[in-house]
Amino acid sequence: MKILIKGAGDLATGIAARLFRAGHRILMTEIPVPLTVRRTVAFSRAVYEGSALVEETEARFAGTEKEAKEILSRGDIAVMVDPEGSCRNWFRPDVIVDAILAKKNLGTRISDAPLVIGVGPGFTAGADCSCVVETKRGHFLGRVIWRGSAIPNTGVPGDVGGYTTERLLRASADGIIEPKVQIGDKVEKGQITALTGGVPVYAQMPGIVRGLLQEGTEVRKGLKIGDIDARAHSSYCHTISDKARAVGGAVLEAVSLYEKMAGRYAFVTLAAGLGTRFGGNKLETEIDGIPLYVRALRRMQIFGGFPSYLVAAPGCMEKEALDYGVVPVENREPERGISHSLKLGLNRALKDNPDLKGVLFSVCDQPWIDPATIQQIFNTAALHPGSIVCAGRGDSRGNPVLWDRAYFLELTALEGDRGGKQIMEKYRDKVRVVQAGEKELRDIDVREDLPGAGRRKERRGDENYGSEA
Repeated sequence: MKILIKGAGDLATGIAARLFRAGHRILMTEIPVPLTVRRTVAFSRAVYEGSALVEETEARFAGTEKEAKEILSRGDIAVMVDPEGSCRNWFRPDVIVDAILAKKNLGTRISDAPLVIGVGPGFTAGADCSCVVETKRGHFLGRVIWRGSAIPNTGVPGDVGGYTTERLLRASADGIIEPKVQIGDKVEKGQITALTGGVPVYAQMPGIVRGLLQEGTEVRKGLKIGDIDARAHSSYCHTISDKARAVGGAVLEAVSLYEKMAGRYAFVTLAAGLGTRFGGNKLETEIDGIPLYVRALRRMQIFGGFPSYLVAAPGCMEKEALDYGVVPVENREPERGISHSLKLGLNRALKDNPDLKGVLFSVCDQPWIDPATIQQIFNTAALHPGSIVCAGRGDSRGNPVLWDRAYFLELTALEGDRGGKQIMEKYRDKVRVVQAGEKELRDIDVREDLPGAGRRKERRGDENYGSEA
């Protein structure tokens, strides 16, 4: 797979190394003057040295798109100076990994690639990325989070060899850094390790210098410029850290699961209902200023790695669907019921992708479903072949529903507005429910269902279309 990693520091390098050794093509981006402290084990070094070798894996600097493509074609990792990540437009990655480690999101969007992984604090799965990887040292280090966020930044470095804040070297003043020691040197507490703006930077503990910014770098007061390791193993200065390996393994886990799913499942949204009960054009009704059909198209756009289809009336939303990368499917007979829309979507998806493992069906009038819930439905289906996977609460079943190909024949036999529930009842032991919030499962049938309308209908989850489809 083509993977773009934003950032090329030591943690990003650990990620790149694991992905590269698993056979993926890697393009990395950096700022013009990298501020990587552990530069001996970071591919960011290629920006000012031309290349960087870390544990027998090499990255080379590319100044242009052409150079990057040549490096990638030779089987090496390419590193570009591209803080905005504009290379995404020509590289067209399958996966983007934001490993800048800024403790906040600097502009990555969940729709930037079929799979977007946020590393560390500042990201929320389902909002600005597909999943988040925990970077805080401790019990949860390296955990893949498919719903929610990483542990917030505490401002206190993780414990290494019994030291936390003491192990960091920080600039004493604004100015140019002048190292007085080298990476790999042993130092004592109180020893001068560098000058910044002519002001000494003292070691706060004894140990070995594991990281130090390159000479001549412009720094500001308080910036992290170095790292001391109390364990004092010189080999640790030239090998990927335990933390970077753990985080890299988590990213590899997420990528491997996505690779198992990509192109093997389809996403079909049904939007051909007559809206009789609503009493008007329901799909253009706005919630928070966004029409229902636009919300549905945006959700599908997030899952760009899956062929996506919108079943709607002829001439309805066709251009808008194409603009979002969604294939429109005409339903000229909506009066035949929702099962007819389902069959049209299923047949078109199979025609375009005959080897599909499953199809996820959603409805256009369920505006609050969380992309994280949809992602977990796909994940569950990939890990449990032969299942029927739906969103729900407790044992109650709702939308969306993903059907394994084992049930396609029975789905095509459905008629009218009901039937899927019967299939679910027949294969109760095959149904898996992904837990969702109560609001997520609400749909808009009548005007009173709209926010602020003053009435909220109560319904059992297994009466939703999710259990019918």
